Amino acid sequence: MATADSATLEAVHIDRDEGNFSYPEDYTHDAGYGLNEGTVDYISNIKGEADWIREFRQKALKVFFSKPMPTHWASKDLENIIFDDIRYYLAKGQTPTRSWDEVPDDVKETFERLGIPEKERKFLAGVEAQFDSEAAYSNVKESLTKEGVIFVNSTEGLREHPEIFRKWFGKVIPTGDNKFSALNSAVFSGGSFIYVPPGVKVKHPLQAYFRINAENFGQFERTLIIVDEGAEVTYMEGCTAPKFETATLHSAVVELVAMKDAKIQYITVQNWSNNVYNLVTKRGLAHENAEIRWIDCNIGSRLTMKYPGVIMKGRKARGEVISIALSNHGQHQDTGAKMIHAADETTSNIVAKSISVGTGKSTYRGLVHIPRHLKGCKNNTECDALLINKDSNTDTYPAITVRGNQHSTQHEASVSQVSEDQIFYMKQRGLSEGEAMSLSVNGFVNDLVREFPMEYSVELKRLIDMEMEGSVG
Repeated sequence: MATADSATLEAVHIDRDEGNFSYPEDYTHDAGYGLNEGTVDYISNIKGEADWIREFRQKALKVFFSKPMPTHWASKDLENIIFDDIRYYLAKGQTPTRSWDEVPDDVKETFERLGIPEKERKFLAGVEAQFDSEAAYSNVKESLTKEGVIFVNSTEGLREHPEIFRKWFGKVIPTGDNKFSALNSAVFSGGSFIYVPPGVKVKHPLQAYFRINAENFGQFERTLIIVDEGAEVTYMEGCTAPKFETATLHSAVVELVAMKDAKIQYITVQNWSNNVYNLVTKRGLAHENAEIRWIDCNIGSRLTMKYPGVIMKGRKARGEVISIALSNHGQHQDTGAKMIHAADETTSNIVAKSISVGTGKSTYRGLVHIPRHLKGCKNNTECDALLINKDSNTDTYPAITVRGNQHSTQHEASVSQVSEDQIFYMKQRGLSEGEAMSLSVNGFVNDLVREFPMEYSVELKRLIDMEMEGSVG
């Protein structure tokens, strides 16, 4: 009988047929290769931006060049990114249409293959579809528009709603937060802008899809979500890209603002191909009695570095990160969470589960900070890892700083391995080794998968099955 270790190494195969396709490049706007002041001006000119945005971009470019590459984190993997070999803006010249029939044929076919129109018809309150640098389609249900809900791409948000957008733009995540937030600030394009007025509870999710089609491309969407007092919204995003031999860069910035008593739930399911460097900065600001939840699933990419955070600014604010990461051969999922308590009686919860297959590596990197002058703060951190074989790798780096004696915090971590006996037992019940391994992985993450909306929990289980298909036996 082949052991689980040897069988896993023999035949890990990732079926990415759903996302692994591309169309011939036919772009009206192309900023070319490399990054300089001219690149930034090209993007700003194409968009017809106000002078303050152009100045914001140029200052960010200087910050980007002044900051060295990170010397911690997964710094060795980052050495493979050659910024001069990347194209920073590609677009077909389209403006986002409200009618699916008006979307360019190749873009439409791309998203049809990914099932977007079908999903919209089912239950979504609004959908945005981004193709490379710009949104091709953006629509929100009329009933929400009548309630004052705004759901447009970031370019439209800056142009049509500057009085709301500018107040919070770059405030939750400053340009100089890190090298890649500075890069995004210089060349950002696309992404979503959402504003929910006071008291409005959006019952169905708003959703965005981000698709990379071109080779040697960088996608830099910028998302800003502002939920006013007592309002609620759930936002879901999906990400795919075809597999190229060259590196593709995805470096997004996401800022969330939850006003008093507001609730934001932000759900991500990524299925990048394994040539994508996914370097994302996500952070939320929660005011009094507000709640921000990040629900994050990371499957695919060559390297993911993503640590969703919440700054709990108001009394009784709550922050939560629910995270699943699956790392297969040659992949590194470096993920985690950041929780900053900045007011009394604030609560944070982090639950992270990772699965490492073959030579895959998973890293949890967390930060929890509770200062001395606060009272009655609570934190719970759980990090669980599952190793599929002896060459799989996992690391945990929790940094929990709690000062004073009026707080409650707990941390739990575990590492387990799928045993040969477990696989053998399930095979005796008629399952193949691949099915048995998939069942083990899904059982490991099942309690977190329930946190996803029904449609996404089904999709997530299917993606895990695809990852494990043929991985053993």
